[in-house]
Amino acid sequence: MDTDAEPEQTQHTTNAAGPPIWQLFRDVIADRMPGPRPLQAAMLFDAEVEVDPCWNDRSFLGDFCSEILHQDACQPATADGLALVTALVVDDRIPARHRFQAVDLLFRAATVAERHLAETWPATPQHADPDSEARAHSAVQAHVPTLLARWSAECPAVRLALAGLAVVFPTDRTLPALTPRLRTFAHQHPQGTAIGDYVRFVLVLATQNDDQILTATEKLTDAYWTGTARGVSAQPRALHLLGQMLTKVGIGLTRAPAVQ
Repeated sequence: MDTDAEPEQTQHTTNAAGPPIWQLFRDVIADRMPGPRPLQAAMLFDAEVEVDPCWNDRSFLGDFCSEILHQDACQPATADGLALVTALVVDDRIPARHRFQAVDLLFRAATVAERHLAETWPATPQHADPDSEARAHSAVQAHVPTLLARWSAECPAVRLALAGLAVVFPTDRTLPALTPRLRTFAHQHPQGTAIGDYVRFVLVLATQNDDQILTATEKLTDAYWTGTARGVSAQPRALHLLGQMLTKVGIGLTRAPAVQ
């Protein structure tokens, strides 16, 4: 993967020389949320959880995400748990790779309903919880201004994730800003690369033109992404595709050498 979009190096590591990622998460949440915390915070502060010998960083991260968005499905407590995720994104002690993953989790929580509709149409998505999905969508929307305000301070990788979140919640202020902010990515990453295709698709979504969005969605899914039924409207199909692309970008970052 082109290293122009790799996260910056940080002083924290997740090996034996540094604090385990769960302990780092706990320190950040303790500092940023000293009052009542969502139920999912028990993973960070419960004494039995702390000493679990079976956990390593990878399994902890999987369990942490699953507590908030279980099997990519919203539950009644999901919306509250997203406050934990946002607190991690805005803290520079968290390695950039994990901040990227946290923004990706916010994206997935905000788009569950649309993505699942695109996957299952004309059937009704299994395990759908419309009330919880709506609450999660609103919870992410409430956090977006704080997250986007960090754009200039963020590394390129996290900016990519934030761009995807911005087009989920478009405003008259954010959409015009995306084009100049993403121009460097478009120049550095040609079409046919994970980042290049992702950035260009985000810019198409920013037009809010359903015809252009549908055309771009059809072109990309016909090429090499998992497609969806043509009977689904443009927005769910586009968010389904954008989720795939964001996941691929994240996988590339995870595999990149010497990235913390």
